[in-house]
Amino acid sequence: MKRTAKWSEFVNKFMWSYVYVYLVQTYGNPNVTYDWYAGNSGVTNRSGKFIAAHAAHAGLMMFWAGSFTLFELARYDPSVPMGTQNLICLPHLASLGIGGIEGGVITDLYACTVIAVLHLIFSGVLGAGGLLHSLKFEGDLAEATGRPKKFDFTWDDPDRLTFILGHHLIFLGLGAIQFVEWAKYHGIWDSAQGVVRTVEPNLSAAQVWNHQVDFLSISSLEDVMGGHGILAFILISGGAFHIVTKQFGEYTEFKGKGLLSAESVLSYSLAGVGYMAFVAAFWCSSNTTVYPTEFYGEVLKINFEFFPYFTDTASGLPTDMHTARAWLTNAHFFLGFFYIQGHLWHALRGMGFDFRRVSNAFDNMEDAKITVK
Repeated sequence: MKRTAKWSEFVNKFMWSYVYVYLVQTYGNPNVTYDWYAGNSGVTNRSGKFIAAHAAHAGLMMFWAGSFTLFELARYDPSVPMGTQNLICLPHLASLGIGGIEGGVITDLYACTVIAVLHLIFSGVLGAGGLLHSLKFEGDLAEATGRPKKFDFTWDDPDRLTFILGHHLIFLGLGAIQFVEWAKYHGIWDSAQGVVRTVEPNLSAAQVWNHQVDFLSISSLEDVMGGHGILAFILISGGAFHIVTKQFGEYTEFKGKGLLSAESVLSYSLAGVGYMAFVAAFWCSSNTTVYPTEFYGEVLKINFEFFPYFTDTASGLPTDMHTARAWLTNAHFFLGFFYIQGHLWHALRGMGFDFRRVSNAFDNMEDAKITVK
């Protein structure tokens, strides 16, 4: 009982520390203090610790992918349709043509096991990198020497932030190229033909433009890969632009002066992730080219009550069973919703809105009721 009480006390401290930091302490207080469990406070104005957190976070994602793939392999049943087994990692591997796919069934579990173990190994490398940056290297890159110092930043420095953004964009572009090359030389699953085949990307800018309004119903793998190829070009070009250029002229209000802060940058990131989550949700719910029915189950229908949600259309499913497409779509949709709420929260804070005005307004309403009585 004592151990349970201590754990409950720790959780309460952990949660309320965020409330205290966000709602009370940071408003008009130049000497903010944080306890060790206050989370993001550990990287506040410490660019070296910020990199450590990034590396450790990437390691956690790698660990989840590897461990969950092994978990799914342990319960995978080739005699049952994959879309009804509540899987997510294995369907993605199958869509990439990994696992000796025959008739929509994974036949080579060893290949999937190798992928899972590699993710676990890389998670250890990234985790070690996070610890190295956290314990060995400078917590503030302003104190570093050589090239690492170029990645030191302050939230209100547009030149340094655009330099770092450029590197992010280039790595995203390289990831898109890797996907295109994988499809071109190894092959991915084609649900129309029922085989793993190589795909030559359709690098036509016209087809990308034409799919601006109907991309949810895209049915050509060539167009999908072509879109990724053109996206890679845009990302790498944008990355190079941000690395070699600086702000032209004075950094004015028109260019965002006053809106460039930790809160604002976080709000932009949350908006982007929320938007992508919504796109992924609607795409997963209706598209069978990128999300084949063999791996994810039948397409869904959208329902509206208090809020929209997606339900299965396949018949014969047990009452307590949903397809992988159903829970994957709904998870993306609701996570996207909360990401957008976080975006609005941090965007308003970045614009200077004082959320104490909300609590004060409720207090004033309560005082008015007491006065009337």
